[in-house]
Amino acid sequence: MFTKTFKELTKKDVGIAGGKGASLGEMTRLLQGYSGRGSSSNPVPPGFVILASAFDRFLEETDLGVEIASLLKKINYKDLNSVDAASYQIRDLTHDVPMPKDLAKEFLAQLKKLKAKFVAVRSSATAEDSSVASWAGELETYLNTTRKNLLENVKKCWSSLFTQRALFYAFEKQVFTKKHQQKIRAGTSKMKDSYPVSVAVVVQKMVQSEISGVCFTAHPVTEDKNQMVIEAGYGLGEAIVSGQITPDTYVVDKRDFSIADINFSGQSRMIVKKKGEGVEWKPVAKNKKNQQKLAGKQIIELAKLCARLENHYKHPQDIEWALEKGKLYITQSRPITTLQAGK
Repeated sequence: MFTKTFKELTKKDVGIAGGKGASLGEMTRLLQGYSGRGSSSNPVPPGFVILASAFDRFLEETDLGVEIASLLKKINYKDLNSVDAASYQIRDLTHDVPMPKDLAKEFLAQLKKLKAKFVAVRSSATAEDSSVASWAGELETYLNTTRKNLLENVKKCWSSLFTQRALFYAFEKQVFTKKHQQKIRAGTSKMKDSYPVSVAVVVQKMVQSEISGVCFTAHPVTEDKNQMVIEAGYGLGEAIVSGQITPDTYVVDKRDFSIADINFSGQSRMIVKKKGEGVEWKPVAKNKKNQQKLAGKQIIELAKLCARLENHYKHPQDIEWALEKGKLYITQSRPITTLQAGK
């Protein structure tokens, strides 16, 4: 078994499912039967996680682990070209090697059970959202993936652990312990012995959101834990997460769920599903360009749902949400790691 459904995972499974995978499992259990206004019976879209052990198996079956370990050994992190060259070679090698048949069979069987024509495929590092480092945004995501390109996108997620950005991030965050550094210098034959992070892959039913965004259950600027900040924009959430649009911003007082402030922002373009696979930019309809994205009741419902998650995790959360056909969905929740202790 190299896969587990969200229902089979909890927050304790970061080691096998990564931060995203474990969180989605925990939220699926927590929000089962949720009956908020306009919500689905469970606001977490269903899915499964390709466990980190599948990546280890892929490296062993294809002998890629030995080659990657050799390339990691040669990296000089003071030389940008050295990091770039290693990254390119590792990603190229991963792309060229076929997915082993046993893994392909299991992944495609799980996709069939999910009964979703389009899925989001997201990297989920096993060190993600830990006390050591938050890998949010360092690895890759592929939206509107189909059965046809699932296996290729899974490999891309695996190899995104070795992008130039991710390699530098791991080095700067000092995730390489002395033990790992010694093994790298010694030329260990197994990549997982020399690299302290692995990758699981989340496969989740795609939500074709008309409106989406993020919610910080504590104010990310003032660090006021009595205030929640919701950002909202048209289309898929990638536009906001990547900083390519300026969203609406709503500030909610968590003590009585009153709306303390609304900062409206016009929006001229949005990311939507492309015909077939993938996503594309499209213009926002003229009558919506200058409209507030969420109504007051929707803001309050979302705020209460996010507060429930924060209360469960007992730490301020950075939550990604989506609204499709009037129903609210939660697609990710992770701790806000930038808050100062004690505030």
